[in-house]
Amino acid sequence: MRDPEQYWAGIDQAVSGSGLDAPVLALDRAALEHNAADLLRRSAGVPIRIASKSLRVRSVISDLATRTGFHGVLAYDLAEAHWLATSTEIEDILLGYPSVRREALAAFVTDEVATSRVSLLVDSVDQLDIIDAVAPPASRRPIRVAIDLDASYRLFGGRVHIGVRRSPVHSRRDAVELARIIESRNGFHLVGVMSYEAQVAGVADAVPGKAVVNRVVGAMQRRSMAELRRRRGKIIGELRQIAELEFVNGGGTGSLEATAGDRSVTDIAAGSGLFGGHLFDGYARFRPAPALSFGLDVVRRPARDIVTCAGGGWIASGPPAPDRLPKPVWPSGLEFVGTEAAGEVQTPIRGEAAATMAIGDRVWFRHTKSGEVCERARHVAIIDRDDAGHAVVSEVVPTYRGEGKCFL
Repeated sequence: MRDPEQYWAGIDQAVSGSGLDAPVLALDRAALEHNAADLLRRSAGVPIRIASKSLRVRSVISDLATRTGFHGVLAYDLAEAHWLATSTEIEDILLGYPSVRREALAAFVTDEVATSRVSLLVDSVDQLDIIDAVAPPASRRPIRVAIDLDASYRLFGGRVHIGVRRSPVHSRRDAVELARIIESRNGFHLVGVMSYEAQVAGVADAVPGKAVVNRVVGAMQRRSMAELRRRRGKIIGELRQIAELEFVNGGGTGSLEATAGDRSVTDIAAGSGLFGGHLFDGYARFRPAPALSFGLDVVRRPARDIVTCAGGGWIASGPPAPDRLPKPVWPSGLEFVGTEAAGEVQTPIRGEAAATMAIGDRVWFRHTKSGEVCERARHVAIIDRDDAGHAVVSEVVPTYRGEGKCFL
């Protein structure tokens, strides 16, 4: 990336020479390896649990899971966790979100391999009741469960809430009460805790042109982590008196350094930092290489300085804002047309470079996040370098979608 023009031009040439139709995804192996090494450096010896939602390419997940420093997967859907448990050698899968999908639960509870490898996440007794309604304890093996401990930052008696709105389990009393219920019920075994500090991991603190906001965010994150370390440490200490916890998961790509400093945490989730979506361009602590990108074909020329691409409306989840849009990166100097932005089936792009582009050329983009883009394509072209240093497509691997999977 010391020479972005050469980097993106090389990827374009390699993919164009492979005969792959657009929309096409390209994953640069060297950039992926750089990002993996950087995540391990930042986690300071705390194992990294791979967040599958941010990748959604089974071969990549399986490869990373075998490496020193990586341990287990944080899945995003029960059917996905079931599939990974029975189609890979990964033996430690934590479902990162509660599930009440009865069909998926019915299939899961009868599979001995899956129930031995997957831990379900709960934050309510109601979720336990639904599992029992699908399959009474006498008809199944005990289910491994973990408690979702809310890591949000609350001020003024809870009147100010900074973080995500997910688990209601926030206090020591909440966590201890739920843990005791789980351990007292037939058919369940408490094995872990998850606690995601989204207000640190998912909020940029070095956004260009927002110096004051960056300082406020940085101060909030430092105070939030100090409060969380105290609270989480005490809660985990008490829960260990109730059950033999196998893991305490926390954090994300954006909080590795801070979460690694919490001695109660045994592994840290990370995924987006591996593919390097442009969401992380606004973080002060690190800057991943743009490993994953996608190319769209130019299909129209409505004006001298505008070309129109097929597809492109791959908007990232989160609050609607310009930073949820894909980012055109090559040819350089291109930008969206403000009245249309990224469209469902066509996307106009404006800039001086557009004047020299022809129908059939390709524009390359980075996605805001990472895994969501893999829902839009069946395959990923893996980019390596030949002996002369030129980018080449060394293999083409399927995404989840390419393997016929549709989870969320």
